[in-house]
Amino acid sequence: MNVRGAIPDDAEAISDVLEELVAAGKRTKPGDAAFVLRHYIVDPDRVQCSVAVDDDGRILGLQSLKRAREGNSYGTPVGWGIIGTHVRPSAARKGVGRGLFAAIRDAAHAAGLERIEAYIGADNDVALDYYGALGFRVHRHEDGIVCKVYEVA
Repeated sequence: MNVRGAIPDDAEAISDVLEELVAAGKRTKPGDAAFVLRHYIVDPDRVQCSVAVDDDGRILGLQSLKRAREGNSYGTPVGWGIIGTHVRPSAARKGVGRGLFAAIRDAAHAAGLERIEAYIGADNDVALDYYGALGFRVHRHEDGIVCKVYEVA
């Protein structure tokens, strides 16, 4: 597995990852290639969007890190990072998420971010466990949401 920065040519393959998650009941919002470009690859608040790619060039997952701005939809404090992780169900529990986070953590440090927040559905045990295993801790709750924070060293 190789982790690298996402490029515009990855949009369709990343969309396939998101659609696989929707089909598996792990994501509620579909994401076509245009959505992927806007919200992950070329988002103006993007710090880094990384993809994990297998030996055959197939994208196994992505992780996005954005800088929180005033009025962001998550209520994340301004200046923190906002992280999102999406891994194909067929690639789950194979180190994809850890590999992605190593690159994102480095990008957060290089960007001068002090904290990264994950905005997680309270019923998403897989994501809650994943972020907890990486060192994220719960710092606030909203209706049906658990927000975990990671202190960037």
